[in-house]
Amino acid sequence: MPKKGRAFSKLKRVRNIKMMDLRSIRENPQKYKEACRKKAVKADIDGILRLDERRRTLLSEIEEVRAKKNRANEEIKDADEKKKKEIIERMRKIDKENEGKEEELKEVKRELDVKLREVPNPPLEEVPFGESDDDNKVLREEGKKADFRFSPKDYLEIAENLGIIDMKRAAKTSGARFGIIKGKGVLLHFALVNLAFDVACRYGFMPVLPPVMLKPEMMEGMGYVERGGDEIYHLEKDDLYLIGTSEQIIGPMHSGEIMKKEELPLRYIGYSSCFRREAGSHGKDTRGILRVHQFEKVEMFSFARPEDSPEEHELLLRIEEELMNLLEIPYRVVDICTADLGDPAAKKYDIEAWMPGQGEYRETHSTSNCTDFQARRLNIRYREKDTTRFLHTLNGTALAIGRTMIALIENNQREDGSVVIPEALNDYLPFKEIAKDED
Repeated sequence: MPKKGRAFSKLKRVRNIKMMDLRSIRENPQKYKEACRKKAVKADIDGILRLDERRRTLLSEIEEVRAKKNRANEEIKDADEKKKKEIIERMRKIDKENEGKEEELKEVKRELDVKLREVPNPPLEEVPFGESDDDNKVLREEGKKADFRFSPKDYLEIAENLGIIDMKRAAKTSGARFGIIKGKGVLLHFALVNLAFDVACRYGFMPVLPPVMLKPEMMEGMGYVERGGDEIYHLEKDDLYLIGTSEQIIGPMHSGEIMKKEELPLRYIGYSSCFRREAGSHGKDTRGILRVHQFEKVEMFSFARPEDSPEEHELLLRIEEELMNLLEIPYRVVDICTADLGDPAAKKYDIEAWMPGQGEYRETHSTSNCTDFQARRLNIRYREKDTTRFLHTLNGTALAIGRTMIALIENNQREDGSVVIPEALNDYLPFKEIAKDED
C-alpha cells in the first residue's frame, strides 16, 4: 500500500471538498468499517462519529447563542438606559462564550475533514474479498495464443533491433525509466490511438485532448492523493500536478455543475501523455517501456445515473475487449479483489495481455466504477424532477499505447525478428510489417 506523500500534506489546506456522506456514515458506521477492512485501509470511523457529534452539538449551541442575541436585540429597542447597559453587558458575555465555540467548531471541522479524506469508497457487494493482488479472480481467458516454432523473444530485444525503441538515448537525455519511440514505432503508436478513437466514438464517446496539469483541489477531488501521493509529480512553483491518466482531468471538467438527466450517460475519450513517479516500483520492470515515468494513453470516462452505472461499467469492459480482439492479442479478464482496489473504485476489472516473450500475462487495461465517490467530492450532480442527485463516474483504459505496443510486438514477432501488423491497423498504416531492412 503506497504511503501518503508530500502531495497529501500539501493538499490538507484545500477546502470545499465534499467527502464521504456523513449521514450515511452516521446511519451505518459498520458498512464503512467493513469497507476499510476489506480494502486494507486505516480510517478512524469511530473518531469521525465522535467529531461529527461534537460538530452538531457546537452548531446547536452556537445557534442558541445567536437566538439569545436576537432576543436581546429585540429587548434593547424598548429598554431604558439602565436596562440597555445590562443587556449590552449580557451580550458581551454571550459574544465571548460564542467566540470560544466558533474556534472549537473550526478545529473540529478541520479534524473531521482530515479523517473523512481517509475513508475509501466502499466496494460493491459482488467484489471478491482479498488481502492482496494474489486474490484477484481470473474470470476468463480469450484469444488464441500463437504457436511459435521458435523461442519467442522479449519485445525490447526485437524493438531495439528494429530501431523503433531507443532506451540508451532516452537514458542519456532524461535518465532511467524513459524511452524514445522512433520511425515506424511512432506511426504504429498513432495508428493505435486512431483505432481506439474510432471504436469508442461509435459508442457515443466525445474525443478530448485535455491539459496535463491539474489544480490541487481537482486532483484531490478525484481521490488519488490520500494514498499514492508519492506517485504524483508536483510542480511546486506553479502549485500544479501532472496527471497520471487523463481521467484525473476529465472528471473535474464538470466540477460544481448540475447536468440534465437527458444528457446522461455523458461519455468522453481522452488522449494524453501521463506522468507517474513509480516511487513504489524500485527495481521492478526497470528495462524497456513497460513501467516508465512518461507514457501515452487513451482513456474513456463516463458520467452516469446511479442505476445505470453497472451497465455502463460492463460497456467499458466490452469496448476494451473489442479492441483487444481487433488487435488479435490473447488476454484474460480479472475481477479485482477488495484489497487491490484504489480508494475511488467500488468495482474494477483488469485486462491482462499475454506476453509470449515474457511467458506471462501483464496488465494493459483497467476499468472502474467509482460510484458517487468522485462526484460527491467534486460536487457533480444531475437534476431529476424537482431534486438533484450525485451521479456516478466510471473510467476505463481504451489503450495504454506503450503496453499495447509491447503486446503487439511479442505476439506478432517472426523468427527473423520482423513484426507483422494486425489487420485491424492496415487502414491506419502504410505498411503491414516492420522489418530490420526498412527505415
